Amino acid sequence: MATKNIKEYRRQRIRYRIRKIVKGTAERPRLSVFRSNTNIYVQLIDDGNNKTLLAASSLDPEITAAKGDKKEKAKLVGKAIAQKAVEAGYSAVVFDRGGYLYHGRVKSLADSAREAGLKF
Repeated sequence: MATKNIKEYRRQRIRYRIRKIVKGTAERPRLSVFRSNTNIYVQLIDDGNNKTLLAASSLDPEITAAKGDKKEKAKLVGKAIAQKAVEAGYSAVVFDRGGYLYHGRVKSLADSAREAGLKF
């Protein structure tokens, strides 16, 4: 088995283990994070109705235009999703790190979302 497949399999197992516990509702949606090598994506998901409520990513035009490294862009994505969520009336969310370690870009995204007004 190639190293990449082992890493993907490990992350999938962790992700499924987290998802058994973390569920999003209409009042308190799940803040799901996906981190690729170059970008970071985040969604607010209502698992009860299987709907994606809001989304933000580092590919959004205002974030792409900003200068900085990947960690700085993750902060901007966290701030953007928090602003969208507060405007839509969501103040509390459940954080789903997606099998990634709570470190680096994932942590900076979560911290900036908290600073911008989300509670989790």
